[in-house]
Amino acid sequence: MGYEHILTERKGDVLVVTLNRPDRLNAAPPAMFVEIREALADLGGARAVLITGAGRAFCSGADVGGGALTAADRGLDPGQATYDALTDSYNPTLAAIAGLSVPVVSAVRGPAAGIGCSLALAADFCVASDTAYFLQAFVNIGLVPDGGASWMLTRLIGRPRATEMMMLGERVPAVKAVDWGMIYKTVADDALDAEALALAERLAAGPTVALGLMRRQLHDALEGDYAAAMQREADNQRAARATHDSMEGGMAFLQKRKAEFKGA
Repeated sequence: MGYEHILTERKGDVLVVTLNRPDRLNAAPPAMFVEIREALADLGGARAVLITGAGRAFCSGADVGGGALTAADRGLDPGQATYDALTDSYNPTLAAIAGLSVPVVSAVRGPAAGIGCSLALAADFCVASDTAYFLQAFVNIGLVPDGGASWMLTRLIGRPRATEMMMLGERVPAVKAVDWGMIYKTVADDALDAEALALAERLAAGPTVALGLMRRQLHDALEGDYAAAMQREADNQRAARATHDSMEGGMAFLQKRKAEFKGA
């Protein structure tokens, strides 16, 4: 399927989604996030997703400069137009990523700002190059963080550091992001693509059903209580135990060999 703002490619069992507006540092109009959501709606058997950006940026934020969020687009006041873009496009796409049944990796070089920061951190593993930085610059233009940033950052790095990012609006370089526990790892810029794909391929070769259930458990654990988490684990363990991959994993352990998971 052809898209205007993104590229999609299958690399084995990995679906690669590339933000493709390099001339604008992959600034994201609402339509870009609609396309991402459409690309993820049917994985076509892919067992992992890799999200990256073309050129020297991951995503420099929402495309406000291009007029995507202006009132003139829909005859609305600016606040309402921005609200509609979030609730109709950006937020549903981030929610769709959270609800995927396969692991997600993001590969970040250059800026991951605003909604781009939220997109990068929505992945299970964020791999960043040494040129990457993460930015919540809303305070600099009199706005507030969106795209779930206040929920996500508070849980990832704690309230003091989340407050620092949001209220001071300063860049967080990739090395500091690793130190804060905000992202998985940082690598040399020329190694980013290969490292991120290798990680996605490793996840795609894993027990897909169990990994999908883990994603759900991790997300739900941020909301539920201890007893509910244990019950959810028991339910998910029952489902995972019924899979072919679980049987294969057990046999491989007994036979002292590497398991060959099929994703079912």
